[in-house]
Amino acid sequence: MDVLEKYHWYDNGLSVISGDLLELYQAIDQLFIRWATTEFNAKDHLFSTFIQAQELEKINYFDSFPHLVTFPICLCPEEDNLRRFIEGKPLSLAGEINLTATTPIREILTPAACYHIYVYLQNKNFDSPVYITTVNNCFRRESHYKPLQRQWNFHMREIVCLGNQNVVEQFLENAREKLKNFFKAIGLPIEWDIATDPFFQPESNPKYIAQIVLPTKIEMIFQDLSIGSTNLHRDYFGKNFSISMNGETIHSACVAFGLERWVYAFIQHFGEQKENWPNLHSLII
Repeated sequence: MDVLEKYHWYDNGLSVISGDLLELYQAIDQLFIRWATTEFNAKDHLFSTFIQAQELEKINYFDSFPHLVTFPICLCPEEDNLRRFIEGKPLSLAGEINLTATTPIREILTPAACYHIYVYLQNKNFDSPVYITTVNNCFRRESHYKPLQRQWNFHMREIVCLGNQNVVEQFLENAREKLKNFFKAIGLPIEWDIATDPFFQPESNPKYIAQIVLPTKIEMIFQDLSIGSTNLHRDYFGKNFSISMNGETIHSACVAFGLERWVYAFIQHFGEQKENWPNLHSLII
């Protein structure tokens, strides 16, 4: 079967994968889970696709990323409102929904997998470091899309470490070293580059300035594409979600992987034939 038959792309930034490509996607994610559980004894968690807007307001998400956010909305359930929707031609010729009154929006679609972890752990005090891994359906509205590389809806696997400053910095150092050795072992050419988050109007955002002055994000670059990153949060999430360890505000860091982008990197570098791909089932980072 040709690789194109295993993949379907929609112009609105959504895709479908099946067959060997789906098996590759699953093997990549299982590789990260094995690494998280064996190296860090991380506990795997599954969170909702929705996240409460009031929780993300604690980190000023809407000021920083209004251009990326995607909202789920519902029609007001009153019968008259629903009747007006039906009678008013719900779908235009341009494929646009003609909405009548909607309910208040209190959730957004997940923009990054790790946010759920800080919400889940808020107001807790730990006596030792915490390691959690999770994957989520993530949504970021972009100015343009490219198959497997830049999608409105994509999947992100993250490994998160929460502890004191030394613990999280050692976690990131260990992770980068392991990943460098892994990329070398399988022959995938990756460059590491300091980066910043895609803030709205970055030149006026103090968080962007802080990332320039004190770099906290390092990306794994395949060709010109970031397929993952290591991120030092310091005590930012600990402060905003009141998470502590032994009574002190906890620090955090994460390693994030874009699963579709890893699939893209593999088929670009190793080719479209399954027999030429590294056997991920027998590997660990």
